[in-house]
Amino acid sequence: MSKRLFKPLIVIAILLVNNMFSQQNERPNIVWITCEDISPYIAAFGDEVIKTPNIDKLAEEGVKYTSTYTVAGVCSPSRAGIITGMHPISTGAQHMRTKAIEAKFMPEGVPMYDAVLPAEVKAFPEYLRKEGYYTTNNMKEDYQFKAPVTVWDESSSAASYKYRDKDQPFFSVYNLFITHESQVMEYPETLTVDPDDVEEEIPAYYEDSPTVRKDFANLLTHIEMMDAQVGELIAQLKEDGLYENSYIFFFSDHGGNLPWMKREILERGTHIPFVVKYPKGDHAQTEVKDLTSSIDFAPTVLSIAGIEPPEYLQGQAFIGEYASENKRDYVYAARDRMDAQYDRVRSVRDDNFRYIYNYHPELPKYQDLNYRKGIPLMQEILDKKEAGKITNPYLADWFEPTKPVEELYNVSEDPDEVHNLAENPEYQDKLKEMRLAYLDWVSRVGDLSYMSEPEMVKEYMWKGNGEAPQTKPVEIIQAKDGIHLVAQTPGTSIGYRIVKKSDKEEKSEHVVKSWDYEIIFKMKSEGDLVETPKRWKVYDSQTLKLKKGERLEINAMRIGYKPYKTEFVK
Repeated sequence: MSKRLFKPLIVIAILLVNNMFSQQNERPNIVWITCEDISPYIAAFGDEVIKTPNIDKLAEEGVKYTSTYTVAGVCSPSRAGIITGMHPISTGAQHMRTKAIEAKFMPEGVPMYDAVLPAEVKAFPEYLRKEGYYTTNNMKEDYQFKAPVTVWDESSSAASYKYRDKDQPFFSVYNLFITHESQVMEYPETLTVDPDDVEEEIPAYYEDSPTVRKDFANLLTHIEMMDAQVGELIAQLKEDGLYENSYIFFFSDHGGNLPWMKREILERGTHIPFVVKYPKGDHAQTEVKDLTSSIDFAPTVLSIAGIEPPEYLQGQAFIGEYASENKRDYVYAARDRMDAQYDRVRSVRDDNFRYIYNYHPELPKYQDLNYRKGIPLMQEILDKKEAGKITNPYLADWFEPTKPVEELYNVSEDPDEVHNLAENPEYQDKLKEMRLAYLDWVSRVGDLSYMSEPEMVKEYMWKGNGEAPQTKPVEIIQAKDGIHLVAQTPGTSIGYRIVKKSDKEEKSEHVVKSWDYEIIFKMKSEGDLVETPKRWKVYDSQTLKLKKGERLEINAMRIGYKPYKTEFVK
């Protein structure tokens, strides 16, 4: 090759390398601010009573999505859908929940278990880590399975983007617990919302009373508390110089949280507030009315990061390089076991209507769940029922001994979904359309609730072995170019660490900064120091270079399986 040709080739190669590093450095930071158990009771979404200046400002500077729905009306199944981009009914994560505080609280015949996901399914932050992202979760997971060490660099009340390497892009989740159902079981010293101001908030399925108004004021008060926490987090991002150049999502894990709201796969249990602030204020003051599902969040984050979403994902990206050109016609949701009470209900929502299919019409809509009896309103409703004093037919319907097989609601005209149109002759064409949409959905994604939960766990997931499967040993291959790792269990995620011979296992600590349940329940305090977890790298078929005396630590697991751990010293 002539010198005349060689020099330009060198210049081109340098430009390509610089461009590659430039693109890596330009990968956007992504922050999720998640809260718990709220429907869109936010001023920016039209609520005229509440004051939510921080979320309102975020919505003003970003995109407000007004038709976003979760795939379940309760924490664990919904969060399973968010972290996997899959409908829980297709992964075995549909029951609330797979693990109780103690085994005695599980239904008879059902062991505590981690959902064994299909082999190809991963918790999506693992894909970000493979591409160099630093991922943190602060701190609730509640995915229906134990996350492999490959998912988060850190998941704790001290987890923060602050601990990433210099110039490393990050994906950080902050969960705000203050609006959780448990928090409206008692009243704060001061309600920031006057109970006399919430009359227009009271849905048609409640009977107006001082308790109803006080509990609604309590719910809105806790949302205002949460809004203040959003303000604190945004202030932190601005102080760290990250606010302007980051994507910031704000959303709730599902709707709720008062009686006959949370757990339902109606509007009140699945419709959530959702905002995305783009870097540099792009698309500010935009409102999107297109249907969006919470299982779309995973592929959207990957798309924003320039990562092509895997084909198995059931959600679709709506932002970024791989945003889908097709808008959703429908969103879907499912309800199965709640605590120890079984039911099987499915839901389809289009722009105006909601369709419900009840597999157990012989059961009432109401489930006798002890947990929510701590809410004053729930106790008042039950007292009225026992005394025969419920006069509102819509509320009385909750306790009817049976329910219809099909329900159809015109949500645009009946937002509280109290007028079932399924038997109305004028809506039979719509009923058939929605029924077909439902059947098409379950035929595409599958529904593991066709079998009982004990059968699903013991036979389908555990293959009749009486316990969770064991991830098989990872094969360690020593080749001339280095070490290669080969998983023997399909779907295994392999985490690894190389510990140098001279390294001392010195413990380091991170500072607690959180708005989650450990702070709420005083399990930890702001400023506490917690031991930093081991930081595992994600193995992605690369060749590992191990010097003599160095130790290779491996932590490998298929989701739902027991992990395999080993060490190798060269």
